Amino acid sequence: MKLLDQIRLGNLTLKNSMVMSAMTRSRADINGIVGDLHIEYYTQRVSAGLLITEAINISEQAIGSPFTPGLFTEEQIKAWRKVTRAVHDNGGIIVAQLWHTGRAGHSVDRKGVLPVAPSAVPITAMKHFTSQGLRDYEIPRTLTSDEIKQIIKDYGQAARNAMAAGFDGVELHSANGYLPNQFLADNANIRTDEYGGSIENKSRFVLEVMQELIDAVGADKVGVKLSPFHPYGDILFDNPTATFSYLIGELNKLDFAYVELMKRSPAFPVPDYPEDDEIELFGKQLKQVVIANSGYNKSSAGAELEKGIAKLISFGTLFLANPDLPRRFDKDAPLNEPDRATMFGGGAEGYIDYPFLKW
Repeated sequence: MKLLDQIRLGNLTLKNSMVMSAMTRSRADINGIVGDLHIEYYTQRVSAGLLITEAINISEQAIGSPFTPGLFTEEQIKAWRKVTRAVHDNGGIIVAQLWHTGRAGHSVDRKGVLPVAPSAVPITAMKHFTSQGLRDYEIPRTLTSDEIKQIIKDYGQAARNAMAAGFDGVELHSANGYLPNQFLADNANIRTDEYGGSIENKSRFVLEVMQELIDAVGADKVGVKLSPFHPYGDILFDNPTATFSYLIGELNKLDFAYVELMKRSPAFPVPDYPEDDEIELFGKQLKQVVIANSGYNKSSAGAELEKGIAKLISFGTLFLANPDLPRRFDKDAPLNEPDRATMFGGGAEGYIDYPFLKW
């Protein structure tokens, strides 16, 4: 079974082709510091060929949701170092997903400060989970050009902090409606300067952040996550195929390890979007290693690898509920069902208490 075959990724040798994708779990403390539960959570899942952390805020400005971890203070770095040490001691490999939420936040969890974004365009199609319950999104403050340059530097510093914390690499979260995705999107970015207007200008932020990450930690330690047809976070494109084909063409000029391609969710359909399969359409354009993401099970993951476009498959809720997922696939064992009521926030329940196979 190809899923269980050893594979190279950059300078890393992965024990199998199964990746645990990033999943926000909202269990850090109020200061964005991870603790003993996180050590246990990630250590339980070291049978994955690669662990990608939950999204980690790169700066105080980047914060959008409560109880999410950071990587911008010494206390946060020290706390993550305990996680990476435990993962490595148990034979695992772990990379940090770097996160700036942009407009996908609320001032109640930002010390009263409005979220920032490419343009003053709010999310209207959904509500935001805050420490005070669901709230309507606010109109974000438009970033200045100088602030954009500073955020790019913040990404580089967060990547260096990740290395100091013992991570094996970093992944730019450029999917799911967060800041890099907002710069790309036609309905979220109505700027008229060098970061808006044309597809080339709207792609500039992602490309400059990627170059910053490569310069900060080295090409073989950098990846990026993209979600071309996924409209989560009120993200829409006039021509998503043109946007992402251009972006991929420019990414191909850079030297880095992988692209995690997220497929659209049936729960968020966009009627006038292309029907093309994202892995087929965009994966074939990429020169980097492709990690296919979203909605895969054992059968569909195996079939995806057989096509030869994607070299690895990332799993979210299956790894959440099945810390020993590779063994369960190997043994054709039953899978635990995820408890959606305990996914976000809380303590050990629904986090580190999912049972392992006993045979």
